[in-house]
Amino acid sequence: MSGFTGKKFHFSQHFFNFIKKPSMRIFKTMMLFMSLCLFCFSQAQKQPAVYVIVHGAWGRSWAFKEVDQLLSATGSAVYRPSLTGQGERVHLADESIGLETHIMDVVNTLRYEELENIILVGHSYGGMVVTAVADRLPERIKKLVYLDAFVPENNENVNDFFVIDPKKFNIVDGGIVPPWVPKDQLPPSDVPHPYKTFTDPIVLKNPKRLEIETHYIHTVEKGKTPETDDFILHANRAKEKNWPVYVLEADHNPQWSAPKAFTELLKKIEH
Repeated sequence: MSGFTGKKFHFSQHFFNFIKKPSMRIFKTMMLFMSLCLFCFSQAQKQPAVYVIVHGAWGRSWAFKEVDQLLSATGSAVYRPSLTGQGERVHLADESIGLETHIMDVVNTLRYEELENIILVGHSYGGMVVTAVADRLPERIKKLVYLDAFVPENNENVNDFFVIDPKKFNIVDGGIVPPWVPKDQLPPSDVPHPYKTFTDPIVLKNPKRLEIETHYIHTVEKGKTPETDDFILHANRAKEKNWPVYVLEADHNPQWSAPKAFTELLKKIEH
């Protein structure tokens, strides 16, 4: 009996080890998997915000340089595409440049830079562009921010809000010449804006655009009220759409007049 008992004990020990070892391996594998998941989640949480800032009319991508630096100092990545015929791309100015050209400038920036989960910011006329970009690539946009910008509905154009009468403005080679810029002004400076982009209607088809978290920043100069501001129509549209609307004390170009306050507001919206 003693020999039989010894064999039984030996068999039981092997059986226990057989059960134990795979269980430990499974346990260790599960722990490793959970650790990797936690690490990946932690890394995802630490991923820097990616901003794409679309400037307004007359070419001002360069004007957001300080805002770019302030955002970059917080760890954010910033892209400032210049629209065709504007800024450093002024040499490409042509009468044929329309709203679609500018839309594709930004769409292709997102595609070729492989940008996702972005915070897309549109300033002034840039509101036309970012609205259409959101319509084309809603899955790549985490948040949409209108900075004192046009909020168009389908089939509207800039002239519906901001009439540029060719008889009153100097239009040369299809470009609206900014009267506030001296002829001998060296770069960087505002440049003629393609008139066609103001008359082309926007085409909006994708309802998923409306699912993007959207914010509106209404800049109002000190001493003035929002109701008397030129962009009150669009701030009101934002309110009607139940978007958060922020009033920022600054002129129409906070990238110059209030860059720090503007950047702080963007970071608030980011979080």
